[in-house]
Amino acid sequence: GDTNARRRVAYDELLASQIALALVRRQQKKAAGRGTSGDGAVRRALEGALPFTLTDGQRQAIADIHDDMEKPERMLRLLQGDVGSGKTVVALMAMAAAAEAKRQSVLMAPTEILARQHAERLAPLAAKAGLKLALLTGREKGPGRRQVLEGLADGSIDIAVGTHALFQEGVAFRDLALAIVDEQHRFGVHQRLLLGSKGEAVDILVMTATPIPRTLALTWFGDMDVSVLAEKPAGRKPIATKVISLDRYEEVVAGVGRAIEGGAQVYWVCPLVQESDTLDVAAAQERYEALQQLFGDRVGLLHGQMPGRDKDQAMADFVAGRTRILIATTVIEVGVDVPNASVMVIEHAERFGLAQLHQLRGRIGRGSAASTCLLLYKGPLGPVAEARLGIMRETEDGFRIAEEDLRLRGEGEVLGTKQSGSPDWRVARPETDGDLLAAARDDARLLIERDPQLESPRGQAVRTLLYLFERDVAVRLLRAG
Repeated sequence: GDTNARRRVAYDELLASQIALALVRRQQKKAAGRGTSGDGAVRRALEGALPFTLTDGQRQAIADIHDDMEKPERMLRLLQGDVGSGKTVVALMAMAAAAEAKRQSVLMAPTEILARQHAERLAPLAAKAGLKLALLTGREKGPGRRQVLEGLADGSIDIAVGTHALFQEGVAFRDLALAIVDEQHRFGVHQRLLLGSKGEAVDILVMTATPIPRTLALTWFGDMDVSVLAEKPAGRKPIATKVISLDRYEEVVAGVGRAIEGGAQVYWVCPLVQESDTLDVAAAQERYEALQQLFGDRVGLLHGQMPGRDKDQAMADFVAGRTRILIATTVIEVGVDVPNASVMVIEHAERFGLAQLHQLRGRIGRGSAASTCLLLYKGPLGPVAEARLGIMRETEDGFRIAEEDLRLRGEGEVLGTKQSGSPDWRVARPETDGDLLAAARDDARLLIERDPQLESPRGQAVRTLLYLFERDVAVRLLRAG
């Protein structure tokens, strides 16, 4: 049963994690920032150039971010928005505010495809507001690359968009004010410290399309202020989700044929095969060949092992409508944007987690057409898989999906961070100890205020606690600070 003893030790563990976060936060805030304020001209020009009006949520987030940027402390803010809630525009408005103060910004994405897409989507808007934006990934080489580096160093480029490599390669900015990190949980607390250690007091905005249940937001981002974009932008259509047995494969293919004849475009996501890229690719290749026999060169293929150039080409063909069906592994999960794509087929949907299914489904419903998501499963289904598919059919609300996901799976998996430096709880269970978490957070804040160096008897005990629960990176901060 759930004993008091376990809850007592769970509290210690949560306290250790909250103290570690509080120390990180203090360290990042202490590296005094600089207030960044402008006259609003670039932002007004930008808003005038947008093809739509901002939602109330977007306006509120922009105001929060701007207040943070004007303060002399460093900003550390998380912008959480469900799939397609319009985070990128909020990011661009923040970068415009930095440009008004004659300072630079950088937007970092987790993959080259996403960096490229952000750049393509934002460059025309930035240009209308008189801002210069450049893309920098591992693939830009030679004179082009040198030009971008020079532009960043002399300040003629206002905004750099790229992958995280931007920060590792000693890229020099004339005056960097703002770093925006897209898809945070691929970018752990440690890298966040690294960004901080660059010495320039850069304001940090982290964006995630993974709705994170409140309890987890506290364990992971207890050191950040949070803005949430709750509503979808105007014009988003609901997505009809159907759960269909793989036995009805022929019917599904016939339906897909009718959809493309009617002008639609289709994502066909191939199953995950026991954690093996090679087998994933084989499954995708096989499905590609089968559908090619029916639909010829209207079928495209995109998977993780293709060279970067081929990936870009496959995406470009699909965006331009040269291909109508894109067979893909999960590389399309985050951020890829093709408004004309209105059908999503996910094969062996029972092998995917809820968060992943939700992310994949969010690739459609971005244009004016009504959209359909088909979840193909192979029976018999286990209880968890059945519950997952049921939830997908019932709701498109990412926050509700995240709460259900936490209930079904536990935390390390929800964030997809079993492997990547997640807080691996030994005793605490965030799904049931949420009440202890809020107390631990308050306790930690109070302790750090009263005893910032952890020197009192209780402070010494807390140092031991941090070692016990392997949060000692935080103790190193005490020495560094």
